[in-house]
Amino acid sequence: MEKLSTEIRDIDLIRQDNLSLKRWMGVYGTCLLAMIVPLVVLLGHSKISLIGIIHDPVGSAASAGAIQKLLIFAIYMSISSTFIPLPTGAMVSAVAMRDFAPATTLIGTVVIIATIGAAATTMANLNDFHIFTWMIRHKRIAKVHSTKLYSRALEWFGRRPFTLLMIFNILPVPVDVVRMLSASHRYPLKRFIVANFIGRWIRYAIIAAITFQMGKHGWIVALVLLAVAIILSGIKIGGKFLHSSSTVRNEQL
Repeated sequence: MEKLSTEIRDIDLIRQDNLSLKRWMGVYGTCLLAMIVPLVVLLGHSKISLIGIIHDPVGSAASAGAIQKLLIFAIYMSISSTFIPLPTGAMVSAVAMRDFAPATTLIGTVVIIATIGAAATTMANLNDFHIFTWMIRHKRIAKVHSTKLYSRALEWFGRRPFTLLMIFNILPVPVDVVRMLSASHRYPLKRFIVANFIGRWIRYAIIAAITFQMGKHGWIVALVLLAVAIILSGIKIGGKFLHSSSTVRNEQL
């Protein structure tokens, strides 16, 4: 009985987070439309077609004009999320190649691409945050809070949430579990935005810089370096998580 009342209390707290999926989707749709409309207008004076962009967004972005390139880039990055897992590394590389870059200098290219890419991806991550929050408001899904593993994961996340969010945005992880935990933890939205933006800015800056210097295969080198980082970080983070789990287990005994 006590366990059931705890679960209901947790669900009620989640419902009091003042987040609205409908309201956010309205904001997101408006931002997306503000990028799509000028792109369509510009495509009317270009050899690139909308159908071509849909079939090959990376190739289209690489060969497009400066403004078109950045609009395609921003739209693509703002769509890529947990629910629409588009590869972002190749797209960053496509717009960062020296011959097609939006600026003539390394610093200019890195700043433009990392800033636009980080802002667009943060929008996509906010989609995830709102959808995850909406999902865990339902009692059946919210029951996961009562499982030991998830409770330990939330406790682990609660120790350094900002740092973990930033690290997981830097590293090329296929499934961002920390993003799910941040929704369950009811992490402040403003801090979530800042952590996501900083992490993605660093990640895209690395890919853009290496690609600008090394050419179209530079993004592969960047991802290999980030993969090494994720292995090292995973060992360290996993060790801390296991240590905290064993501590909790010993306390229960």
